[in-house]
Amino acid sequence: MAEKVPQPPTKSSRCWLARGAIAVVWLWNLSAAIPMTLWPARYAPGFELSGVVGATLTRSLGLLFLMWLVPYAPALFDPVRYRVCVGVIVAQQMIGLAGELWLLWSLPPGHAALRATAWRFIAFDAAGLVLLALAWRWSRDQGSL
Repeated sequence: MAEKVPQPPTKSSRCWLARGAIAVVWLWNLSAAIPMTLWPARYAPGFELSGVVGATLTRSLGLLFLMWLVPYAPALFDPVRYRVCVGVIVAQQMIGLAGELWLLWSLPPGHAALRATAWRFIAFDAAGLVLLALAWRWSRDQGSL
């Protein structure tokens, strides 16, 4: 009996792998955007904010997350065809991660809530960057594997 030789992933399977990676990050973003938009007072203390100002600024962050998700729609639909959108979301993720690291490093001592919030965002964005970089790789044309 002949031994089966592993085959390289097909365009279809690579497309589904890319979609899966993109979908995970999209869902993570939604899991932050929706609650921050609908119930901002619950999340404002993590930014050392309170009251109307805290709720408004936190809701604004939730809305920014929703805006951030726009290029995910075509990328999820067809990451090979709309690979430029995959590139955009990878770039967004890199900017977000770099910015969060900069914000964390620039915090003076004594801001435990902000530090904890920053670390949560950094962990999320680092994991998201790995997944989106994989999606970028998987969305390449078959001939460029």
